[in-house]
Amino acid sequence: MRKYFTHIWRFLCGEDTLPDRQKYSLMIYCVALVHIFLTFAFFYLNVTPMFLFNIGSVLSYLYAIFLIRQESYLPVYYITYFEILIHSLVATLCIGWQFGFGQYIIGIIPVGFYLSHTMKDIKHRLSVALISALIAMVAFMSCKILSCYVDPFYIIDSRKIEIIFYIFNSMCTFAFLIVLSVLFVYEVRITNARLRHQNAILDQMANTDPLTGLYNRRSMNLFLEQALESDSRFHVIMCDIDDFKKINDTHGHDFGDIVLQEIANITVNAVAESGYVCRWGGEEILILISNNTSEAVLRIAENIRKSVEYHIFELNQKLVHCTLTLGIAPHQKGDPFESTITKADANLYVGKQSGKNKVVM
Repeated sequence: MRKYFTHIWRFLCGEDTLPDRQKYSLMIYCVALVHIFLTFAFFYLNVTPMFLFNIGSVLSYLYAIFLIRQESYLPVYYITYFEILIHSLVATLCIGWQFGFGQYIIGIIPVGFYLSHTMKDIKHRLSVALISALIAMVAFMSCKILSCYVDPFYIIDSRKIEIIFYIFNSMCTFAFLIVLSVLFVYEVRITNARLRHQNAILDQMANTDPLTGLYNRRSMNLFLEQALESDSRFHVIMCDIDDFKKINDTHGHDFGDIVLQEIANITVNAVAESGYVCRWGGEEILILISNNTSEAVLRIAENIRKSVEYHIFELNQKLVHCTLTLGIAPHQKGDPFESTITKADANLYVGKQSGKNKVVM
């Protein structure tokens, strides 16, 4: 019970949607309570058919609660739908249209459309909702037409009781419509939030390297194009892990993945808010740093090189040291960014040829 009310409280606070089981149980309990009240009211008024009918209605809703616990929701909708249609028709025949029982028929119309939005396992959901709405419309009009040509079986000659019934039935119908509308608004809100979350995940998958978590080449090209368009000063740093093939051949590709991931973390921490880091390809990492002097960029590159040199890479009790060679190139105005990357790559090659574990600018 505590868990049940916790779900309701989180729902009211907008933190979550109600699970189907609790949501439909709440609706059915409310409808059952209305029929319990009507059972006593018709007993008091000596309207025997309606008294017996409402006892049957309460029992049918108890069975509906059992079905909800079995997560069989569609039969619950049909039980509620046809019970309300028949109940409104019988009540109109027994005591008359003016008591407002026909209003319940209007109240059940949006239920079908709500279920067509929330219950994905129903086939032809919209068709079921539309047909249910048309049947409800015909039933509502039939109740009104019958009341014009058929006298009520029971005459309740009390204006006060008529007004009480009408107000009660109107309040129940409006309360049900309000609750259903609130549920629908929250369902749409939660659905939209989940959709935004899924889109964010897909966007991240499209823009990042799955192994290292760095930006991928596609993303870096966009950042470089933006840097060109803004006409800002920027540098690129091309990094390459020294003897990476030897690490893979000696210790296995799993160890190579660990090296890549940890060097990616070292690089991201060193660059911080100064720029963007991407996995350019294989063991190559490309860094874009904007609005910094050449001296500042050189310090960042040297910090990365030293951090990698002194870092211990470990997997399954294997301890390995490795190094990184970096080539830096400042962007020259008017040049395409591909030219700047080529220069950084050329400086990287110089570093590799002169002993590795170097920063060349």
